[in-house]
Amino acid sequence: MLISSRRRLTGLVTGVAIAALTVAATLTAPAVGRATVTMAAPSKLSAAEAVAQATGEDGALRFDIAEDGKRFIWADKPVFDDGLPAHGATYISQGYIYPDGTLSAEADGVNADGSPEFPDKVLGQWSCYGWYFGDGAHATDGPWVLSTQLYQFGSAWGEATLVSEGYVLANTGGTVSRAITGGTGPFANVRGEMLDTNLGFNETEGGNARYEVVLAS
Repeated sequence: MLISSRRRLTGLVTGVAIAALTVAATLTAPAVGRATVTMAAPSKLSAAEAVAQATGEDGALRFDIAEDGKRFIWADKPVFDDGLPAHGATYISQGYIYPDGTLSAEADGVNADGSPEFPDKVLGQWSCYGWYFGDGAHATDGPWVLSTQLYQFGSAWGEATLVSEGYVLANTGGTVSRAITGGTGPFANVRGEMLDTNLGFNETEGGNARYEVVLAS
């Protein structure tokens, strides 16, 4: 689902330019080692516990996601004249999976520093990559992104993941159907349909969403 605001994207254009200058300066200095990024466990829960919390009595999965806008990265071209992503621009982003109903106008799910607002409620990690298309970041209604999304449930990487493919809508409150194309663990070889509802932007200017998944019997 990535949805990121036009305000933040404009800021990223400047950030990319500054980062490029920083990299150029770094390349002239002696190498002292490579930076590393530590991936924290996506949840305090086991895969079974996280999936159980997301599964309703009717068997459907329902959960919210809060995108960490600080982990949204997009290619610097193609762009519009104002620097925003145009048709064909690629991106990748990540965020947090929460129980259904956690997020609201008063509960963003992400703090300003990118940490989870409700760490004890996190069910797992949401990852997304894809392409802007059509009107790209200028879109205000209808689809503006084609994406693949990975929903990692629980603390063990890859033990219980679900994958969806499809559109992301630009308009807050809009709902679109996405295809469930498979997964791992309890979701290995599954197929089904997901309803993706845009909940608007959070404090980090990342996008929030609410999902309902019905798996084929």
